[in-house]
Amino acid sequence: MKKQLLVLFAFSTFTFVSYGQEEKTTKKNKATKELEDNQEIVYDAYNRWSVELTAGQAKGIKPYQAGYFSSNPGKVLGGIQFNSYGAAARYMISPKFGFKLGFNYDKFTNQKNSGSLDFETYQYRANLEGVVNAVRLFGIEESLGRFGLLLHGGFQASRMTSTIYDINEWNGGLIFGFSPQFRVTKTISIVSDFSFLSNFRQHFNWDGSYADANNNLSGQMSSISLGLSISFGNEKIHGDWAIIEDPRDKEIDELEARIGEIETLMNDTDKDGVPDYLDAENNSLPGVAVDTKGRMVDLNNNGVPDELERYVDKSIDKNNKANETTVSDGMVTKLINDGYIAAYFDTNKRVPTSASTDNIGFILNYLKNNPSKSIDIIGYADEIGSSEYNDKLSGDRAESIKSILTKAGISPSRLNIQANGTDKSVDKNSDLARRLVRKVIFKIK
Repeated sequence: MKKQLLVLFAFSTFTFVSYGQEEKTTKKNKATKELEDNQEIVYDAYNRWSVELTAGQAKGIKPYQAGYFSSNPGKVLGGIQFNSYGAAARYMISPKFGFKLGFNYDKFTNQKNSGSLDFETYQYRANLEGVVNAVRLFGIEESLGRFGLLLHGGFQASRMTSTIYDINEWNGGLIFGFSPQFRVTKTISIVSDFSFLSNFRQHFNWDGSYADANNNLSGQMSSISLGLSISFGNEKIHGDWAIIEDPRDKEIDELEARIGEIETLMNDTDKDGVPDYLDAENNSLPGVAVDTKGRMVDLNNNGVPDELERYVDKSIDKNNKANETTVSDGMVTKLINDGYIAAYFDTNKRVPTSASTDNIGFILNYLKNNPSKSIDIIGYADEIGSSEYNDKLSGDRAESIKSILTKAGISPSRLNIQANGTDKSVDKNSDLARRLVRKVIFKIK
């Protein structure tokens, strides 16, 4: 008995001390407005109040006078009696800790054909207890989902009435137990309860007779019940089940998003050493020198990158003069047909960006130097907008480039327009990626 009382006292003390510590931490937060790594963060977006309605069996364990007992030895688990009814109001200070005030009515009688003498005793009791949400305490709420477990313990006071002696007595003692839960809806859950009660002041046996001196003041009983828990408040879910967010998680997500944006900005599509967000020419040839804006260096402004010209010159030195046209034409044709030379456009624009002027000039020089060649002008749009709109937009962009070349002296008969509509090869949610597909490319024929 002493061990039981010590365990119960320790549990109740833990509940109240834990709440006190948590309240001190909350006050400290308000004063300093700083978050500590070992501190629980709690939002108020959940119901704190709930009521519990239960019914079940209460069974006096001891003491009994000889010839009286409540169990039926011939039945499984001693037989079942619905002789206990209860109602309780619970308030959760936080998702882990709270208080409960309960009221119960218990009726103790012998079972039929049990062999016990007849008796009938009534008990009205009130319980004030601390409550611990064990699932949250151990951090396993996500894995258990709709299941929960509450631990409770505290003090109880009761009034016993003996029908044999027609005497009433006030008793008092400790109570502790545990309550498994299963959530049915956001505000209603099925709850069961297993409790043990010990009276410090009980002069009656549970059968209603006076207890012997050696059993006096040491009444014990157990109860098992099943019922419903219903939460109340403005929010849709009780604190037992609410998802408690930590503001630091949001800060971490925002930080990760920023890092992702920086990584995207630092992408170097054409591998020229200039990040895409600074690169005015995102299709420079590998190994070709570029300036600080990612443009291939063309000091003589002839439309051909200097590195490419030097490569061609070296090739000519190593080969005979007749091979000159073949080498340079093959390299330039590949440069154009592989899409390294392109004109780019801003969103919904039909006029190329100023950074595309050099590339258009490259095409112009090629066509002037190769009067027998014609070229396909192929327009594209990104995925923003309808297919019909993008088909027209891509054609308009190709027409814009054709107009520039025509005004620069190239015959329209050498320029063939193609509207290829939407280019879906990049992530449409990335603004930087969409810049690469708002373009016009060229094909030598």
